[in-house]
Amino acid sequence: MRKVTKLLLNKIPRPLLIKMSIWARPMIYQFFKGDKFIDPIDGKSYRKFLPYGYGTQRENALSPGTLSLERHRQMWLYLQNETEFFIKNYKVLHIAPEQEFLRKFKRMRNLDYISADLYSPIVDVKADILNLPFADESFDIVFCNHVLEHIEDDAKAMGELYRVLRPGGWGIVQVPMKNALEETYEDFTIKDPKERQKHFGQYDHVRWYGMDYFDRLKKAGFETDVNFYSQTFSEEEIKKYGLRKNEILPLIYKK
Repeated sequence: MRKVTKLLLNKIPRPLLIKMSIWARPMIYQFFKGDKFIDPIDGKSYRKFLPYGYGTQRENALSPGTLSLERHRQMWLYLQNETEFFIKNYKVLHIAPEQEFLRKFKRMRNLDYISADLYSPIVDVKADILNLPFADESFDIVFCNHVLEHIEDDAKAMGELYRVLRPGGWGIVQVPMKNALEETYEDFTIKDPKERQKHFGQYDHVRWYGMDYFDRLKKAGFETDVNFYSQTFSEEEIKKYGLRKNEILPLIYKK
C-alpha cells in the first residue's frame, strides 16, 4: 500500500490531487489526524505527512489536508509571522496561484486579490507573464512561485513583475534551486520531456536555478533577500511543520 501511495503521488500532478481531495478532505483528516505534524495553513495536526517528489521522494513532504509542500508552509509561516499580510490592506497579484492559497486569499477582506495565469480556468485574469495586462505600478505585492523555470525568457518575465509592482512593494518568487550550484544550468535545445526531466528535474522545466538567480532578479531592478526562513525555527519546529532547513524563500523588493 505504501508503494502504491508513493507511485500515485509521484505520477498525479499536485493540482489534480488538490481537486480530487476537496470532496474527500473530512475523510482524509480523520484518517491522518494525530499530533506529530502541524500544517500551519489549515492549523490541523496530523500523525504523518506524505512522501512526495519526482524521482527521489522526500518523506513527510505533502500535507494530507491542504496538499501543501514544504515551500508552501514556509511561505505561509513567513507571511503570518513576519508581515502584515493578513491584516493590512494590499493589492495583490498572484501568478499561477497555488489552489489552497487562492481559496484562502480570495476570502480575505483586507486584500484586493487578483490571480492570473495563461492556462488555468480558475484564475481571475487570463494573462501571459511575458506581457501582463496591468498598468505600471499597480500592485503592492506579487507572488510568482514555480513559474519562471518554465519560461525561456525569464528576464522578460521578471521585468514584467517589476513593472507592475509599486515602489515600496515586495513579493515572493520561489523557483526550484540548487543551492550548491553557482550558475544556473539551462539548455533550450533540450525539448524532449524525458530529457528535460533528466536534466532539469521535471518534464516541463527549462532550467535549474543556481545562486545567480538573485543576480537575475537584480538585473530586472529588484532588491533581493536570500532568506533561509526555515532556519529561524528550532529543529523540533522544522520537523513539526514539515519544512526543509536549506530551502530558500526568495524575497523581492522595489524601491
